Amino acid sequence: MIHSCASFFSKIMQHWLPDAFLIAVILSFVVFICGIVGQDQSPIQMANHWGNGLWNLLGFSMQMILILVLGHTLAMSQPVKSLLAAMAKLASSPAQAIILVSLVSIIAAWINWGFGLVVGALVAREVAAHLNTQNKPVHFPLLIASAYSGFLVWHGGLSASIPLKLASSNQDALNALLNGQVISVAQTIFSTENLIIVLALCICLPLLNRLMLPKSNIIALNEPQPIPITIDRANLSPAEKLEHSPVMNLGMVLICGMFLYDYFQSGKGLNLNIINLILLTTGLLLHVNPHNYLNAFKQAMQGASGIALQFPIYAGLMGMMAQSGLADAISQWFVNHSSQDSFPLLTFISAGVVNFFVPSGGGQWAVQAPIVIPAAQALSVPINHAAMAVAWGDAWTNMIQPFWALPLLAIAGLNIRQIMGYCTVIFIFSGVLIGGLIYWLF
Repeated sequence: MIHSCASFFSKIMQHWLPDAFLIAVILSFVVFICGIVGQDQSPIQMANHWGNGLWNLLGFSMQMILILVLGHTLAMSQPVKSLLAAMAKLASSPAQAIILVSLVSIIAAWINWGFGLVVGALVAREVAAHLNTQNKPVHFPLLIASAYSGFLVWHGGLSASIPLKLASSNQDALNALLNGQVISVAQTIFSTENLIIVLALCICLPLLNRLMLPKSNIIALNEPQPIPITIDRANLSPAEKLEHSPVMNLGMVLICGMFLYDYFQSGKGLNLNIINLILLTTGLLLHVNPHNYLNAFKQAMQGASGIALQFPIYAGLMGMMAQSGLADAISQWFVNHSSQDSFPLLTFISAGVVNFFVPSGGGQWAVQAPIVIPAAQALSVPINHAAMAVAWGDAWTNMIQPFWALPLLAIAGLNIRQIMGYCTVIFIFSGVLIGGLIYWLF
């Protein structure tokens, strides 16, 4: 049954789903019209909301481009290739490949969402390449969808933006809503309820992905083997000798290493900038010299075009959703139809809907918190339960929102149509599983 559903949705998506850029444009049109019709905004007002939000993700876009390119560059170093190859050998069949990639992606995404996106795609490529050499090709689009499915757990993991915001003593506007209350990660990320949901996904997602494995029409990884380049060091110019010298890389690694040592010694945690610096430092070290690193970096940059183009479009979309009041209206509708028992589940669903148009955990919490927190307090629902319902709703609809799939697709060399059929099945299944557990546990 699951295999049939996956085949059905894959055929529909392959035929009807437009390019990821066009999805962002279509969503923008939908929100533009909804703001005019539903929020009494004029076309000029909606255009201004779009323009005011358009460049709000520039810094974040650069962070995402770097995490993609630096991670991919690191993976092209010989030591990492050897490590990934050793990991890939743990899978001796397509079914084992699906389960391995799913588990690795879940664990990596739970540790850090950006790390999970890159690691999942890189492991998937290496596993697919390994099975090709064994004449046991695995269906590569499903393997990448399995890698992306691990992203479901990010907002219940160590880099979850909503729990970390609640645990911060500097909550800014949230202080007035929570009366200065700090909700520790023991009540959110490490709560029994949250860990049960994460564990359930760890068990069920790999099995679900395995059941979607097609028996025919296999699309294997098609990657040409690189031609080794030999360097005649005797005839290098002084400038070229400098490019092939490890001294320059080691000098940069030393500076970066000192900064990172001092940073972690002061008790600070991971964020996107630090992850990118770690990737840069490790890549420089493992590629040995600037020539090797720059060649790998240039190859990795080819996959970053989707992020550079589409993230500003989504920033404009988010601007329209927030400034027109559409996001508030959606959240308020669900709150108005909630009871104490149904509030966490309906909040989960409302967060899933809002996330489709505001695909940012922190941005979504800024929009929904002023509505969700007072409603939870009025209904005597624990704030940590309400917040985690928003967090899981945000993670849930990422499965059918191309925004976060772009870095992974760039590494895989696939388009959104090739994985979205499988992601739709994951979306439906995970919605029932997570929603059911939220209703039962919260």
